[in-house]
Amino acid sequence: MLDFDTIGKNAQSSKSILSCSSVTQRNEALREIADSLEKFKRAIIEQNKIDVKNGEASGMKSSLVDRLYLNEKRIESIAEGVRKIISLPDPIGIIESGEIRPNGLRITKLRVPMGVIGIIYEARPNVTADAAALCIKSGNTVILRGGKEAIYSNTVLCNIMRDALVKVGLPADCIQLVTDTTRESSVRMMKANEYIDVLIPRGGAGLINSVVQNASVPVIQTGVGNCHVYVDSAANLQMALDIIDNAKTSRPGVCNAAETLLVHKDVADDFLPMLKRRLDKSHVELRGCELTRMILGDSVVPATEEDYATEFLDYILAVKVVDNIFDAIDHITKYSTGHSECIVTESISAAEEFQRRIDAAAVYVNASTRFTDGFEFGLGAEIGISTQKLHARGPMGLKELTTYKYLINGNGQIR
Repeated sequence: MLDFDTIGKNAQSSKSILSCSSVTQRNEALREIADSLEKFKRAIIEQNKIDVKNGEASGMKSSLVDRLYLNEKRIESIAEGVRKIISLPDPIGIIESGEIRPNGLRITKLRVPMGVIGIIYEARPNVTADAAALCIKSGNTVILRGGKEAIYSNTVLCNIMRDALVKVGLPADCIQLVTDTTRESSVRMMKANEYIDVLIPRGGAGLINSVVQNASVPVIQTGVGNCHVYVDSAANLQMALDIIDNAKTSRPGVCNAAETLLVHKDVADDFLPMLKRRLDKSHVELRGCELTRMILGDSVVPATEEDYATEFLDYILAVKVVDNIFDAIDHITKYSTGHSECIVTESISAAEEFQRRIDAAAVYVNASTRFTDGFEFGLGAEIGISTQKLHARGPMGLKELTTYKYLINGNGQIR
């Protein structure tokens, strides 16, 4: 039986200690976490092997198994990510603004932690460490609820991090893992207004939509990435080829991978055969419109309306030939999830038109959508990529995990 009340109360009692801790102590905690992750990487790998074996046995897609898998290099990368957060400026205590009112009141706007952050996510154990580290640095306690696919990995990671906190004098319960992976636990978190200040879902469309539709706790919507690359008539075709190959095949199971390619009709005859030869090397399945199939043949699967609306997270790419940039923009506007969109073009006017009209968190000109990432944006790490407009948008780093309060000092004023 899930005892979430105990978890919630532990988070609440720990947040007052963490929020008042010094940045020096929080950085010491992160340093201890990073060192401990590397010290116990063999134990982490052994537990991760159980998750990977179970995932493969259950028929999990290879791209999702890749997101689940940990080895020494990936653990070292996670630890290095934690260390990078240490070097980032402390967001807590920053004075955003201040003024003295005509009546003498001194009003100061001060940046403070949110409090208790809940995170519901799927088969990505790296999220366990990244999220915990960002929350600790920003003065927030965190309740983590990962998927059953990564339960062994998440458990060992959390135990290591909790021990590290104790070593520097912070409560272990600043980081807690919900080990109950049934639907009951996620539903309980969605309704835990008395304990959780904000809930962040990370995962596929099904998970995110479920949280958004059912939570009474405030939610920051993240992650679903039906991302597009549009190859304009003025594109450098070799550049376009490299960008779409990287955006689709470097890590197809992540939210910033490209899912649909749009190609201007003037370059389709030249570009699409080049594209197919390149993507055949990675065994990418193409699902194309009628014109795409006329150019490439019956090896291309006929694309459906559903294909253009799908985040495949796999070696599948939907393709459509468009008449002009405005048709491309209309298509993206219809199907985009507001994550990351790209135009490849040598035309300054086309680039400006695309960036002005496309409503997404990240809009690229001549660069892969795979750069939508906290590390790449200089944030050190990310808690997720917000596809909404309140309270944050795009990769969410330390500042996005804080809020503010007003401090008002007077000398007897009354209204």
